[in-house]
Amino acid sequence: MASLLVFTACAPAPESEIGPPAGEPLPTEVPEGTELVVADQNEALQTLMRASGEHDRLASAAQYANFLGGPAILEAIRADAVDLAVVNDTPPIQAHASGESVPIVAARRQSLPDYRMAVAPGADVTTLADLKGKRITYGEGTGRQPYVLRALRKAGLTTADVELVPLKAADFPDAIRTGQVDVAVLNEPHFTRYLTEYRDAGATAVPDAETEGVASGLQYLYARGSALSDPAKAAAIRDFVQHWVTATHWAEQNKDDWIDAYYVRNQKLGTEEGNRIVESEGEFSFPPLDDELIAVQQATIDIIEQAGDLPGPLDARDEFDIRFDPVIAEAAEAAGASRQANP
Repeated sequence: MASLLVFTACAPAPESEIGPPAGEPLPTEVPEGTELVVADQNEALQTLMRASGEHDRLASAAQYANFLGGPAILEAIRADAVDLAVVNDTPPIQAHASGESVPIVAARRQSLPDYRMAVAPGADVTTLADLKGKRITYGEGTGRQPYVLRALRKAGLTTADVELVPLKAADFPDAIRTGQVDVAVLNEPHFTRYLTEYRDAGATAVPDAETEGVASGLQYLYARGSALSDPAKAAAIRDFVQHWVTATHWAEQNKDDWIDAYYVRNQKLGTEEGNRIVESEGEFSFPPLDDELIAVQQATIDIIEQAGDLPGPLDARDEFDIRFDPVIAEAAEAAGASRQANP
């Protein structure tokens, strides 16, 4: 089974190399001809931007490149092939630990879990305590990594009590379908697709009541540091952040259109399944890039470090470009979107 990039293989760069541009105002003018390459996952971002109409309102040209998992996106950022990406809470930590400058420029939180634990047919797992002795998918550098660590901690277990199976994010759905693992941490639409296709065979999931508080619900937009140092691209990223906030709020206000555009036409699920997924996400907010959010990110860093998956302590403050906070606030107010940090 393929393993992922290991955090401990590289040491973090000096703080001056990984933080956002210091003391520089955020550019606002997007010159004609400016282009952004934006990393997507499961084609969710590009579908959202196009279905909402916000893609056509961007001040720059935007191309979308589809990936599965934060490690693959980071490799593209290292190759200067991607300017901006939507990721979960762990890829910024992966970038930080490897010495890459990829600051967070916006945050989105859903009020209900963004990951869930799918259980293979025949594996008797109905509580977190039942994870003891089980084979569990483990994706270093993805949001699934701290999810598993938090779940084990909540159950009073450690990584020594289970068999962690390191896989690439793209391999998680097949691993649970083929019985390579007993439990797989899946996001949507993979979670719903798995339960729909394999329910008759005995596929189940750990109840949400068991995993309450395990998922962070956070998604980040993070940007290549060298792109933020380019005034044209920095202004384009600023503009993209605003339209992303507006597009997300559009999806909440136009659920039927969003379900049809993404879950039905793009992901080939039924309308009923799409409705269940949207309901399972809860409400979205755009928390401020402030001390409270930084503390949440620091807690994620700490649990990964305690598991021995980081080369040393990291300061979450280095992972945020707080110049974007007024940009988010302006967009949220204009769209009517919530900024409540803890819904």
